[in-house]
Amino acid sequence: MTETKDRSHLKTILKNSTVAGLAAAMMVGAVPLVVLNAYADPVSVAAPQVPSFSDVVSAVQPAVVSVRVQSNIQNTSNDESNFSFNFGGRDFNDLPDDHPLKRFFKEFGGPGGPNEEARPPRGPKGPGRHEGRLRPTSQGSGFFISEDGYIVTNNHVVDDGAAFTIVMNDGKELDAKLVGKDSRTDLALLKIENPKQKFTYVKFADDEKSRVGDWVVAVGNPFGLGGTVTAGIISARGRDIGSGPYDDYLQIDAAVNRGNSGGPDFNLNGEVVGINTAIFSPSGGNVGIAFAIPASVAKDVIAKLKDGGTVERGWLGVQIQPVTEDIADSLGLSEASGALVVSPQAGSPGEKAGIKQGDVVTAVNGDPVKDPRDLARRIAAFAPDTTVDVAVWREGKSTEIKVKLGELPMEQASATEGTEEDAAPAPAVEQELANLGLSVRPAEDGKGLAIVDVDPDSDAADKGLKAGETITSVNNQQVSSVEDVQKVVDQAKKDGRTRALFQVESESGSRFVALPINQG
Repeated sequence: MTETKDRSHLKTILKNSTVAGLAAAMMVGAVPLVVLNAYADPVSVAAPQVPSFSDVVSAVQPAVVSVRVQSNIQNTSNDESNFSFNFGGRDFNDLPDDHPLKRFFKEFGGPGGPNEEARPPRGPKGPGRHEGRLRPTSQGSGFFISEDGYIVTNNHVVDDGAAFTIVMNDGKELDAKLVGKDSRTDLALLKIENPKQKFTYVKFADDEKSRVGDWVVAVGNPFGLGGTVTAGIISARGRDIGSGPYDDYLQIDAAVNRGNSGGPDFNLNGEVVGINTAIFSPSGGNVGIAFAIPASVAKDVIAKLKDGGTVERGWLGVQIQPVTEDIADSLGLSEASGALVVSPQAGSPGEKAGIKQGDVVTAVNGDPVKDPRDLARRIAAFAPDTTVDVAVWREGKSTEIKVKLGELPMEQASATEGTEEDAAPAPAVEQELANLGLSVRPAEDGKGLAIVDVDPDSDAADKGLKAGETITSVNNQQVSSVEDVQKVVDQAKKDGRTRALFQVESESGSRFVALPINQG
């Protein structure tokens, strides 16, 4: 009986003990007890596992390279006249002999110093410093797209480069030449010179099938480290970051930093869905927002660079702006889409074909135009001298115009040029535009109405109209007096419109603004 109680008591003690790792033989009433270690089971969660990227990385990494760029150093003459120091608008030689800076240079080897005779002869016969030398200027990433050594990278990586070195994943360095580049899409094509091997290469994906939320693997050389892999998702499509007329970037959240430029973003099939070109970063480091050129854009541009080294694009030659809900309402359009023509460029294909100020381009060859960027991309996709059907909305109805496209100039002049008109405007009687919150007077040149004042509580102020700007037309009809404006507005009201389309000129150019006309 006693033995049974002792055993029960011992079990209770062992059960409640917090001492771990006790292993001993104990004797209770001549009965040996063995106490074993008691550990909890390790944590194990039965959950779906995210697929590893290692198979993709091992397959594509040999195709990704580092691109090192060197540029020529401009020759620097050793002529003493080139030794200049501007101090408060005065040249070095104009400083008095006892000036501290002049004494410093004389003492430590500047002009007139003790080592001057030891220098190479100056002047036209003396050798220029750094003559014929190259220096590193940039480094980025790239990738092979063919076994014979064609490499895709960014234009801004190779721009102004004189020599290019490709560093492969295994550390081998190879010389490359520039085949062509395109600044408008920030793409460039290099080629290994005299290749002695076949290269592992990758292909472009059909990025139309890529969706927001799909995995992407970015491979590149951030900060020159080489062979770095990061992963994330496509976080947005069709991003416009203001870098050019063809902005249509993929936004990804994979870590991308300086040096990743020109590097590829792969899908899980090892296909290139995008080419890294820019990051959004207040600090210069990764914040999870990077922008990549879509494969569909790159595929077309690279093919043209490979064929001829340049990219030729169709050109319409019109200044355009988006169609807002207010503008659509003022023009009688059923939806806010298309591109509103602010002005056709003089002598451009669009002007010659009959496209006018105030037209809304709604389709090209029957394909609807969503916005100005969409129109720019569609026109650029055609070769120069191609004839296209351009549908425009004009005076409440759709009209088709055949346009023979020109070639997009390499460098286009600014849409507006500054003037040197500083003379004060001629005195004129100020008048109010009823219910619009605007005070106007006839423009000095007789073309339009100069805005003198804007009611800060008006819709005109909300739309950004300012004193000093000029109203040149209303609903595409030229105006030069308040009576002209009122006549157009009254007709718009009769037509059931709630807004009128005002064309406004300023120092920065021309734009259209839709203002409500049914107030009061």
